Amino acid sequence: MELHKKMSDIAFEALFNYATIGIITVDADARIILANPYARFQFGYDGEEMIGQPIEVLIPGRFAHGHEHKRDGYIKKPQSRPMGVGLDLFAKRKDGSEFPVEISLSNYKINDHAYVIAFIIDISIRKENERHIQAEQAEKERIAEELKLLNEQLEQKIEDRTMMLRETLHQLEKSRDELTEALEKEKELNDLKSRFVSMASHEFRTPLSTILSSVSLIDKYPLLEDQDKRLKHINRIKAQVKNLTNILEEFLSLGKLEEGGVVERKVEFNIRELLTELISEMANLAKDGQKIELHCEGSEFVYLDKGLLRNILINLISNALKYSNENTTINIYIRHTPEQITVSIEDNGIGISEEDLKHLTDRFFRGTNAINIQGTGLGLHIVKKYLEVIDGNISFSSELKKGTKVLLTFNQ
Repeated sequence: MELHKKMSDIAFEALFNYATIGIITVDADARIILANPYARFQFGYDGEEMIGQPIEVLIPGRFAHGHEHKRDGYIKKPQSRPMGVGLDLFAKRKDGSEFPVEISLSNYKINDHAYVIAFIIDISIRKENERHIQAEQAEKERIAEELKLLNEQLEQKIEDRTMMLRETLHQLEKSRDELTEALEKEKELNDLKSRFVSMASHEFRTPLSTILSSVSLIDKYPLLEDQDKRLKHINRIKAQVKNLTNILEEFLSLGKLEEGGVVERKVEFNIRELLTELISEMANLAKDGQKIELHCEGSEFVYLDKGLLRNILINLISNALKYSNENTTINIYIRHTPEQITVSIEDNGIGISEEDLKHLTDRFFRGTNAINIQGTGLGLHIVKKYLEVIDGNISFSSELKKGTKVLLTFNQ
């Protein structure tokens, strides 16, 4: 038994003296009664300097006052446990310097005297490593944040450059489209000029030749009994002058329309009276046996631009007479409802091919079967422009050698 106790004492002494952690024992008055060599090394004390000292000499001054209250409470109710769980603990060396520690507490009694054992581990290296790790982590986070910021800036720059590139491409496309449109307009203008020169030279040559011929022939009839022959040539001259005047009026009307010089002026008037007057005025254009019949349905009073409607009807009625044969009838139908006014002009003339119907209102267009009939190809184009001014519509239906129907529509 004594041998066993002796061996235990030797083992404890070896453990106490050669342990690589600090071991300190304090009594009920919190004074140090034992300190192993490693503890003395940790705190910088020689020999027995620590013995008899209050435990507070090992605690930094900023924690000493609070520690007294806590250690008194522990001595009264001791239990084995880690000290300061979740807190950073610091110890103080003899020279006053501090170092981080982990402390575990235990207790025992001998002859009713209470004692507390503190196991102290210097964690300076661990804390330093933790600081390094935290610093490295913080640096990594800083670099990651910088990279994120740089990436966002790069993405923004790419987006900005992309937007600039898109805008540049859009401007280039717009410029290209504008250039293409300008070139097409120039080409169209050149084409119109060529067609105008060709048309004008043809349309002016015929009446001027007729006028020149008639003037020359008048000189050959100086006698009074030649009056009928002279009147015949004078009337031919008047007709051709009127024809030239009509051509010039078409050119002037087209120019005025395209410059926006024609505006709508609505008035209330009797449309039957207007057409009756026009039919009477245009009787001299009728061929032998041609007649115009007028049919009205609904109210005869309308609210439209009378002057422009007159010009439109003159053009359409003259076309019907021009492109119809002798001994034929042109029918004009007027229908007036609360919602709409329609004017239909129907002839039994040469008709229009399905292909030509698509181009009737184009400038200088002449039907393939009307090349030898006098005309500028501007009349229906001007009619269409007039209708745009007064918010009207025009449509055509026709069959070759059977006639044409022109329908004007005005909403009320």
